[in-house]
Amino acid sequence: MAKPIARAIAFQQVAHQLDMIYSEKDEWGIQTFLEEFHLFKQGRKRRISNILFTSDAWEETKVYVFDYEYRRGKKKKRQRQTVFFINSKTLALPEFFMQPENYMHKLKGLLGFEDIDFEEHPEFSNQYYLKGEDEEWIRDTFDKNMIRFFTVEKNWCLEGVGYYMVFYRRNMLLSTQSIERFYKKGLEVAEMVTPS
Repeated sequence: MAKPIARAIAFQQVAHQLDMIYSEKDEWGIQTFLEEFHLFKQGRKRRISNILFTSDAWEETKVYVFDYEYRRGKKKKRQRQTVFFINSKTLALPEFFMQPENYMHKLKGLLGFEDIDFEEHPEFSNQYYLKGEDEEWIRDTFDKNMIRFFTVEKNWCLEGVGYYMVFYRRNMLLSTQSIERFYKKGLEVAEMVTPS
């Protein structure tokens, strides 16, 4: 993984390629918008850095890509990931949370804490733990195209509430060479959850 200065320089280059604004620190107060998301409730010493930002002409849709880290556990192990965050008035999402399913989720299922499964898509249902306040919306939105996307594109986390959506791989700081592809993938996911 690139050293902090080299990573910052690489992010600046990506910003230039994508016609985005770069900031080393959270100048926009992004963290206050993210407090309700599962990822941003984890650990301590939370920090956002290497931010790429763009918006539409009316600033009704704002998109950010950034590095996020926090410390967790007695040894204060650092957890780092690259996050796509969109704030858009076109979203209007109910609260939902999806992450790769693990043994703890399966144990919760045995204890009666069920997630939302799709019987017609067992591979997806076995791969992901999906919860949300509006199951009907989730079932309508997670159509075969979206389910295919996440079945092929494994190990993603997706969270949404109101006008906000975050997309990331837990504990994975993406290489700077893959940031442009990640940004485009995030836009694609945002398009899939936007009401028609």
